[in-house]
Amino acid sequence: MKKIEIKDFEIDSQIFIKNLQTKVDLNTSARKIQKKMEKVRMKLGKLQDKMYAHGKYSVLLCLQGMDTAGKDSLIREVFKDFNVRGIVAHSFKSPTDLELKHDYLWRHYICLPARGKFGIFNRTHYENVLVTRVHPEYILNENIPGINEVSDVNDAFWERRFREINNFEQHVADNGTIIFKCFLNLSKTEQRNRLIRRLNKPEKNWKFSADDLKERDLWDAYQSCYEDAINRTSKPHARWYNIPADDKPTARLIVATILYETLKTYTDIKEPELEESVKRNLELYKSELENE
Repeated sequence: MKKIEIKDFEIDSQIFIKNLQTKVDLNTSARKIQKKMEKVRMKLGKLQDKMYAHGKYSVLLCLQGMDTAGKDSLIREVFKDFNVRGIVAHSFKSPTDLELKHDYLWRHYICLPARGKFGIFNRTHYENVLVTRVHPEYILNENIPGINEVSDVNDAFWERRFREINNFEQHVADNGTIIFKCFLNLSKTEQRNRLIRRLNKPEKNWKFSADDLKERDLWDAYQSCYEDAINRTSKPHARWYNIPADDKPTARLIVATILYETLKTYTDIKEPELEESVKRNLELYKSELENE
């Protein structure tokens, strides 16, 4: 199997989405990819236990991608071996009335993972510079002072919003959250195939909406917005990764590997040591229990 090198997926310079891979060949079988996946996610699960005990860092995994990119199944497969107490996932849909009474980052901030835990944003704060940029009329629902009509949602508005997002992530990172941002890069052809499969499978029909096709018609606009957002916000403390998403098992393995290989470099993450008084009496405690 071809080794997964994190640098091959890390975005650390300006990109053009049309030049990024949507599929990668690991030169192995589907069975071996699955076996490798099982090993990596087991290691991730053990590492999370250690992080939970350590209690100094949290992890935030941000997943963005076009419809059918595989976000839900990726979460299910990558985190299958996690203790449920150490992980929480949030899926951000259209803002509720309560959320619209706050600034756009509020609902994301209150869902950040506590120290020792993993948090997953299935669609993220980037919806606020993706969907709303393709549909600027949505911004009017936020009732922002000075934004009274679509023409007010101009370049200066988006410049400010990107600055706010970068500041938000810097603040979060400075306070112990390790951020991973993954763009599940799906080809338009593969999206078409997945939408057709969704229609052909009765158990998947519920996922389909006529709006999916309307949004698909805006593919080029979305790709342009993704490209700009990634280029403006891929920072050392909050790096974007391009995840080729045309093959789901491979995409899952790449994300799991990026998480594990990066997190294991944090050599200060260790289980807390027992107090000396407890250490000295371990044998006594065991004896008491065994002789009950």
